[in-house]
Amino acid sequence: MRYVLIAVIGYFLGNISSSYIVGKLGSNIDVREHGSGNLGTTNAYRVLGLKAGALVFIGDVIKGIIATVIGLLIVRDNSIGGLIGGITAVAGHNWPFLLGFRGGKGIATSFGTIIILFPKAALILLVVEVLIIALTGYVSLGSVSVAILLPILAIVFKYNPWLIVGSFILAIMAVFRHKDNITRLLNGTENKITSRSGSGRLK
Repeated sequence: MRYVLIAVIGYFLGNISSSYIVGKLGSNIDVREHGSGNLGTTNAYRVLGLKAGALVFIGDVIKGIIATVIGLLIVRDNSIGGLIGGITAVAGHNWPFLLGFRGGKGIATSFGTIIILFPKAALILLVVEVLIIALTGYVSLGSVSVAILLPILAIVFKYNPWLIVGSFILAIMAVFRHKDNITRLLNGTENKITSRSGSGRLK
């Protein structure tokens, strides 16, 4: 029963979309109707600007942290509660019931969970993502790369088996949500971070 409670809390925390809130409050814009239509950091940046993108990223990371910590507090004897909280928060972010199941891709929310459960890997993943984006201009390439790298680091750092399983689940979810980006990367048609829609700006 405790695990069900954690899953419900995590999922509905994930439904709290920073991108939707920032877009509506800052510019009266539904970000889903602009740019890529994705409720995530990259689309918020392209549609609303750098300040909005930063706010969205921080907000999505925080909800991943909160959901994971709540899971750990409810089930104190192992890391499973934290994993359930984090994974369901990512699911809620990606497929939010409150927003017609049109959400984001879960990278920032996943990172919030990773900070708590995989602290040794978190900094490495952040550095790798930033470097890939800086060198190539492709956010999606950085995101997919760190998603694949997470379970590898979980094994290298000898995290417990549950955490290793959880790292694979987070990676699979991230890669699945980026399947269209992967196709565009392979076809050479993916947009770089410098591509801006200019639909609005955070006031």
